[in-house]
Amino acid sequence: MFSYEKIITGPLQVNTYLIVDNKTGECMVIDPGGEATEIMAVANKNGWKISKIVLTHGHGDHIGGLNQLKKELKVPIYIHEKDASMIEDGQRNFTAMMGDVVEISADHFLADGDIIELGNSAVNVIHTPGHTQGGICLLADKMLFSGDTLFMHSIGRTDLEGGNLFQLLGSIKNKLLVLDETTRVFPGHGPDTTIKLEKTRNPHLQ
Repeated sequence: MFSYEKIITGPLQVNTYLIVDNKTGECMVIDPGGEATEIMAVANKNGWKISKIVLTHGHGDHIGGLNQLKKELKVPIYIHEKDASMIEDGQRNFTAMMGDVVEISADHFLADGDIIELGNSAVNVIHTPGHTQGGICLLADKMLFSGDTLFMHSIGRTDLEGGNLFQLLGSIKNKLLVLDETTRVFPGHGPDTTIKLEKTRNPHLQ
């Protein structure tokens, strides 16, 4: 079983998540958009040990805290292989325009169907291209961390590098809306929702 905490980070108000295996206290950080000191403080407050950083995609607003976290924690970074080169280039990931340039290499490349071990639990990787070509969602029990693929009543933008509207809609309909309707969705920006709510109310998916 998992627990989680959300921290809103960076100038574009990214939802950074810390999810933890309750039995072992092993924790992963999803999309550290900034505020690395606060992220580490939340983990310490709860007695959680951060063991890895997982990126849902390579855009700058989701990776702004990487430099400090990697330096201080020395934990591996995970990203889908198709977005791996993006985080190595500050121009492509937009951090060159945001102040603190991030140009860093991932330690592990993810693919659809991979399982990320977290303590005694497992997080499933769902490849959902369309916002970027390497966009992923992470399923932990009945919690879906959807990055910029799916939002409450909205979907990710598709006008940046690797974006494709038809591909994104296919990813959502074929890989996310087939999940249990009670699955809670925790997006990269804005409030959480559920699969049922998005299946019935999201105007982009009707």
